[in-house]
Amino acid sequence: MRVMVFGKATEDSEKGAPPAPEAFAAMDRFTEELVKAGVFVAAAGLKNSAQAKRIVCEGPGRTVIDGPFAETRELVAGFSIWEVKDMDEAVAWAKRSPNPTSGRSEIEIRPFYEAADLAEFMTPEELSAPREGERGKLGVG
Repeated sequence: MRVMVFGKATEDSEKGAPPAPEAFAAMDRFTEELVKAGVFVAAAGLKNSAQAKRIVCEGPGRTVIDGPFAETRELVAGFSIWEVKDMDEAVAWAKRSPNPTSGRSEIEIRPFYEAADLAEFMTPEELSAPREGERGKLGVG
């Protein structure tokens, strides 16, 4: 099971404040544990929402909204992709994650759709056929 683990934004991360050196080092050590356990797939931090854009789709129309965005608790500051056996394992790893801030922070875990989840929408042939091009190389559905 693949899951995406979101580190939620905080007021400090939205101000562009980097984690303290100790917190950064703790996150590096934790990431190394994930790698050694064979759980880690990918991760990256995201710049604050002042540097972001949102595209709102309404029917055929598209509206671009420039950041920053007001609701900090709804923003993502970074992500990881993990390969775990189930959601319980993902939660167990997330509970071990260091807090990158001195205050409150949140982690959200969302499972990816797997081929079996799409069985009612696609034929067995479509599900088993590899995607072509770069998308297929990346294992992206």
